[in-house]
Amino acid sequence: MTIGFIGLGIMGGGMAANLRQKGFALVVHNRTRAKAEPLLAAGATWADTPAALARQVETVITMLAHPEAVAATATGADGFLDHLAPGALWVDCSTVNPSFSRAMAAEAHRRGVRYLEAPVTGSKAAAAEGALRFLVGGHENDLAAARPLLEAMGRQIVHVGPVGMGSAAKIVNNLVLGQLMAAFAEGVILGEALGLARQTVLDLLVEGPAGAPLLRLKGERVATDDFADPDFPLRWMHKDLHLAAQTAYEVGVALPVGAAAKEAYALAVREGLGDDDFAAIYRFLARQA
Repeated sequence: MTIGFIGLGIMGGGMAANLRQKGFALVVHNRTRAKAEPLLAAGATWADTPAALARQVETVITMLAHPEAVAATATGADGFLDHLAPGALWVDCSTVNPSFSRAMAAEAHRRGVRYLEAPVTGSKAAAAEGALRFLVGGHENDLAAARPLLEAMGRQIVHVGPVGMGSAAKIVNNLVLGQLMAAFAEGVILGEALGLARQTVLDLLVEGPAGAPLLRLKGERVATDDFADPDFPLRWMHKDLHLAAQTAYEVGVALPVGAAAKEAYALAVREGLGDDDFAAIYRFLARQA
């Protein structure tokens, strides 16, 4: 089986590398070719466009930054959907909103292409190590076809239901992560303002009842003011909180805390922190304090 992989950013590069290391024949495309060079050196084949990629593969995996990029790559000029053979499989690992995922499934099915959504949880390191968790929405038969690929890239596959449910699970996950990081940052800032040493506050929070793996991981960044080389860029956390707000509006749910967090991340992006790790919300909130 020849696999097409589109989107070789922070997460996609590591995911595609694991597929290649596990012996899968790989055709790759990315907006900038430079990010594909390590894969090409490892034996992958380059495609100039998504359409050109689709004509060479039986399965396409996409890992793109936002719904607009997914739609353009799939159905825009030189998009891949019109060039896949009937019965081909599209696995979208991008973080998108559930209604968008269902719309993409409809576009695929209209062309006789199978569709599976499989957004991931995990950091850049987890992607490189093949330790991601996939939150899968779609038909069991399509998951069975994709399972060897997902197992090559991850440590756990969670089938949460039909198309839309995988995206729903990912949106809920990132909503909580974004809120938790912002609350953590505020707590540290308040503790410092009250005269506590930053490391003391970090230790109290990480080891206390509110402690979570995220706090331990991001606490190291806060302790050293090091938000470069992001595991997950702040601008994409803002995007995910926006998708959560959009989805909540569609189903009539209020997210007052989520809305406040979303706007804090939006302001941080405007302040030039969008390309830093999303733990840089600490730096933004500290400036305001």
